[in-house]
Amino acid sequence: MTVQDVDRVSFAAEWQEWHRQKEEVLSGPHGFLAITSLRWLTEEPARFEDAPGAWSATADGVVVELAEDEEVTVEGQRVRGRHDFGVLPERGSVYVGWGDAVIEVAKRGGHDIVRPRHPGNGLRTAFTGTPAYEPDPRWVVTGRFVPFDAPRPVTVGAAVEGLEHVYDSPGRVEFELDGGTHRLTAFNGRSPGALMVLFTDRTSGVTTYAANRSLHIDAPDADGRVTIDFNRAANLPCAYTDLATCPLPPTENRLPVAIEAGERIPLERGGRP
Repeated sequence: MTVQDVDRVSFAAEWQEWHRQKEEVLSGPHGFLAITSLRWLTEEPARFEDAPGAWSATADGVVVELAEDEEVTVEGQRVRGRHDFGVLPERGSVYVGWGDAVIEVAKRGGHDIVRPRHPGNGLRTAFTGTPAYEPDPRWVVTGRFVPFDAPRPVTVGAAVEGLEHVYDSPGRVEFELDGGTHRLTAFNGRSPGALMVLFTDRTSGVTTYAANRSLHIDAPDADGRVTIDFNRAANLPCAYTDLATCPLPPTENRLPVAIEAGERIPLERGGRP
């Protein structure tokens, strides 16, 4: 595809719809902007002002002990007293209903956490949108997926100091841009065969969020070709709140070019409209 081949009106409209849907999830009643705290559970039961019950992390998984006057819903069922969530898988989450709030119970970097999500949280109610570059077909490039002989575990840092994430990488994505060849270590995407990359570039910390941006890539075709649309380079939740545990890009995913496309620094972090 060349820039000349693109219907710019349709291209912009499709991007706007993508961006609208992403913002809708982020700022939904129980989206990341609704999170009021990040609690790291230990063996000692602890109560929090923004969640019901006393929470602990045991050898058998997360446990909550509710007081006599407390009730939550788990998978649609009313729960009182003690509830055992069992051992949660890494990056797994369970969402517990409590009035108009949702209590996320999760495991991140090997640690059990609780993250209450309240619709009235000020970060959410004050949200007006994320600044972004105007969509431009120039930033849509054709690349190729180069698979590894076998998936490789890749350890990356996190937005929370001292925390690490481990992802399996099926291979790398290669592409040409500004006269050079660039390679990004890829992780598995949300759908079968799809890919996700985390990266920084020369705009990071200048016009785009310093720590990371993410990009989803559809599954390669039979010849390994992929379409990389940098217009859809997206902020992760840590760009908006310190209550996120987002992964950082692998060291090799620091691009030596300026990707002036996609989402920019959020207003919440001092970005400009």
